[in-house]
Amino acid sequence: MAKIIPTKTPMPEQDPAIRRRNSLEVPLGYTPEQAMQEARRCLQCKKPDCIPGCPVNIDIPGFLHLVAEGKFIEAAHLVKRANALPAVTGRVCPQEEQCEGRCVMAKKFESVGIGRLERFVADWEAAQGAVQIPPKAPPTGKRVAVVGSGPAGITVSAELALLGHDVKMFEALHEPGGVLVYGIPEFRLPKAIVAREIDYVCSLGVQLETDVVIGMTYTVDELLEEFDAIFLGTGAGLPWFLGIPGENLNGVYSANEYLTRANLMRAYDFPNYDTPPIRGNRVITVGGGNVAMDSARTALRLGAKQSIIVYRRSRAEMPARLEEIHHAEQEGVEFQLLTNPVAIHATTSAVSEGSAAPAAGTGNWVREIECIRMELGEPDASGRRRPVPVKNSNFRIPADVVVISIGQSPNPLIPQTTPELKVAKGGVITVDAETGKTSKRGVFAGGDVATGGATVILAMGAGKKAAVAIHAYLETGEW
Repeated sequence: MAKIIPTKTPMPEQDPAIRRRNSLEVPLGYTPEQAMQEARRCLQCKKPDCIPGCPVNIDIPGFLHLVAEGKFIEAAHLVKRANALPAVTGRVCPQEEQCEGRCVMAKKFESVGIGRLERFVADWEAAQGAVQIPPKAPPTGKRVAVVGSGPAGITVSAELALLGHDVKMFEALHEPGGVLVYGIPEFRLPKAIVAREIDYVCSLGVQLETDVVIGMTYTVDELLEEFDAIFLGTGAGLPWFLGIPGENLNGVYSANEYLTRANLMRAYDFPNYDTPPIRGNRVITVGGGNVAMDSARTALRLGAKQSIIVYRRSRAEMPARLEEIHHAEQEGVEFQLLTNPVAIHATTSAVSEGSAAPAAGTGNWVREIECIRMELGEPDASGRRRPVPVKNSNFRIPADVVVISIGQSPNPLIPQTTPELKVAKGGVITVDAETGKTSKRGVFAGGDVATGGATVILAMGAGKKAAVAIHAYLETGEW
């Protein structure tokens, strides 16, 4: 029996002192030798629990066995039978909560680095120019409109195209990719990777039209006059705010706007791109999720001298991936935990050099964020201990820029223009969890638009389920 290696093969990374001032990808990826070494840690369980832990049901032991033998192209092709975006999910999927969290190795040791190996085989396939177009079913003559080109929309489009349907994907922005291009920073998911995966989906025969806002350019009912079925994968792009005094001050942004300017509009590469970056010497990000980590780390790359996370619970309750928290700490992001904002204040004090603020004396630019100390009480509905304010513990933190990153919900435009479409609390579209069927015949939905803000891989899983249901509907006409 081969000797068990208890820990993962380390993945090379950029030095934190260097990467905090550039937008190049942080992890550098495995070499072929490192990938094979890591894949050999897989025990090849007879009843692998990692597969049901994957929302898209990749044959994980199968592809790891191929990697261990050095058959990288074959491994990539096996992964892509289940997952159209392995280079993306290998980078941003929370494997520690899904496949790796259920790895048998994790019971005593570190789990196998499934995500790292998924990324490796996808990148290897592209580098070798060995991308394979799977066989497609004969044309069915049926047409499907996919609204949104994020993870759910991309997945549904690829699956339906392979089943022989004529698929057209509509995107509201000028570039496809959804949250993959506007929300996730270059240093975590390079835009070239997203473009490569989109090109793959289009190579399957999927048509793409950008700058089309469904609900304005066309309504859902108008699309149904032309298409046999519709899938809504428009995500959750409507940011939440705290509802505290001062949120309307200049210098206060939603994480959605802050990251969209930096990512999709390339402000991180100013002046090569002419989108002015949002800069401040002292940037406060409110929140504890992955988006908050992205915002705080982006602030450093845009020139902040201090980037501070303000979060109302302790580190143990942070919803962000441990890897993202670790990377943020390495890069110098500071954490103000058990701290909750209660107001944002403007002052007329002098503007610090390099700040995004206008001339002093205007009185409408953020200068301080007032917070209160918190302590943890009993668990709430989320299972995490509820934060409780500590009386008379208010204090202030100087700030040039404040980024609010506490969550988001779907844009209401499509439900407002489609009366038969039922929505639930938070504006999410009501769907059948197994099929993605909505209350309107011929219309399906999935991903964040049906769940609220979640993960890339869960949106892809919803897309796969919806594709199966859409195919059955197109074949039988039964609703």
